[in-house]
Amino acid sequence: MLRRLYDRTLTLADHPHALWVLAAVAFVESSVFPIPPDVLLIPMVLARPHRAWLIAGVALVASVLGGLLGYAIGAFFYDSIGRPILEAMGKGDAMAQFNVKFNDFGFWAVLAAGVTPFPYKVITIMSGWTGMPLGTFIATSVLARAIRFFVVAALLRTFGAPIREFIERRLGLIFTLFVLALAGGFFLLRYL
Repeated sequence: MLRRLYDRTLTLADHPHALWVLAAVAFVESSVFPIPPDVLLIPMVLARPHRAWLIAGVALVASVLGGLLGYAIGAFFYDSIGRPILEAMGKGDAMAQFNVKFNDFGFWAVLAAGVTPFPYKVITIMSGWTGMPLGTFIATSVLARAIRFFVVAALLRTFGAPIREFIERRLGLIFTLFVLALAGGFFLLRYL
């Protein structure tokens, strides 16, 4: 079922209103949809590299707005909507444990989920549920999603189609290592 949804989403990249479709996918992916906007962003940038920044910008704005929906689900509708979404993703058991320390590391959680393959929607809902300060959530979401979408757009714009396979297979790992290195750097500065 997910493969069919993935393939269907990919065909929308050629649609005349692809930017609107990208915005819709980026918006709903941040709170409920299982397919990341990269599925549309990658072929769109490859087809029109001169529009790479516009495409990445649309994905960024829509994703952060969708993240606010996820935050609202967590804050206002956790029991009726948020819990079933997280349980459907297999994250139900870890919720109580995660909530205990989430706000202590909230910046890092949002940053990591925003740039790595970890489902961003889980963090958006958890941010609202745990009462993370909205300003912190928005600023970190903008930073994380900008890094993710603009790095992908820059790589595609610079290297074109040959970089596509690398992005689809290994970029998540690169972003994960980036977040770990960044967190390690802040840890070293703080405690050394």
